[in-house]
This record gives sequence, structure tokens and C-alpha cells, in this order.
Amino acid sequence: MTRRLGSGSLVIATHNADKLREIGALLDPYGAKCISAGSLGLPEPAETGTTFAQNALIKARAAAEASGLAALADDSGLSVTALDGRPGVYTANWAERQWFEGAPGRDWYMAMGKVEGMLAEKGADADRSAAFHCVLALAWPDGEYAIYEGRCDGTLTWPPRGLLGFGYDPVFVPSGSALTFAEIAPEAKHAISHRADAFSKLVAEQFPA
Repeated sequence: MTRRLGSGSLVIATHNADKLREIGALLDPYGAKCISAGSLGLPEPAETGTTFAQNALIKARAAAEASGLAALADDSGLSVTALDGRPGVYTANWAERQWFEGAPGRDWYMAMGKVEGMLAEKGADADRSAAFHCVLALAWPDGEYAIYEGRCDGTLTWPPRGLLGFGYDPVFVPSGSALTFAEIAPEAKHAISHRADAFSKLVAEQFPA
């Protein structure tokens, strides 16, 4: 049986306050006291893995070892069937733009356009099926860990539609829907998303009823 968290403090391996709030809200009903790696002054490790699971585990282990507490990390992205699973672990990298006035940033419209351009090169009959993935890695300071994988299948559309969500949401239509993730109310999206799938598996194992 996988080791269980209990109600102690849990380090969320992120420096992103929005992500901490989102994950904290998901785990608060189970008594987990979430604190961020950023608030503890922990460095961000280089994500050198070639899979979502490897990168999530790199982040979780680094936070657990540095803090002496259990740590949770996630890694997520989009895989496109016709592009042999790309962008995959490089999902965010495809949105990186050149430095402008000394500040880096991401252009998600550029990233969506890159995917669409590559599909267009394959012709009108290109397979437009895709999936969002989320992998959660839970690690303890003694080296024990658990992995939870979530997935949401769908198809890609063009041009982008909707003003909600973020990233590639405006071009992703989840299976069974006619709307993109950017057109679906956040609470409805969270009920069917790849992240919801991964968290449901974590909660079922870590906090059984």
C-alpha cells in the first residue's frame, strides 16, 4: 500500500501563487496544510526529464529533500497525435518568445499557431486528435514517492475560440463537447480536465473515504 500523507504540512513545488491557491483549494477538504516552495525560499530545479512523470518527480524530490517535508509537484502539457506526441514536455517552451526590454514572456497565440502550422503542413486530412496530460508526483524526504497520471482527450480546432482558461485552451475541444476549454465555465472545465483526473486518483489513494 502506498504511504499516506495524513494532515501534516505539504510543500507544493511551485513558485506560482495561483497554482498554490488552486492546489490548496483541492486538498484543503482533506486537512493538508499546503505551503509553496517559493515561500520557503527553495530553488527551482532544472527540468531535465523527457517525460511528464520524470519532470514532476524531479521537482517533488528537490522540494522534499530541501524542506524535510512531503512535497507535491505537477507537470502537464499537450500531446498532438499527428505530431508524434509533441509538444509534450516542451508545451510551455513552444510559447517562449524572445526577450523584450529585458523581460522574458510567453506568447500562447504563437504557440497555438505553431501547432496549427505543423498540422497544416500535413494536409487537410491530418489527424487533429490531441490530449492534455497532468502528472502529479508526491515525494517524501526519505525517497519514497507516488505518481498519479491524468488525461483529457479531445481534438484541436482553428481559429482559437473563447476568452477563459489559458495556454492552449482556446484550440482544445474535449471529447463529448462542442466548446473549447476556453469557452467552458471554469468549474465545468475543472470537473473534466486532466488535472482533475490526476487529483481524483491522488485523493482516492491518499484520502480514502
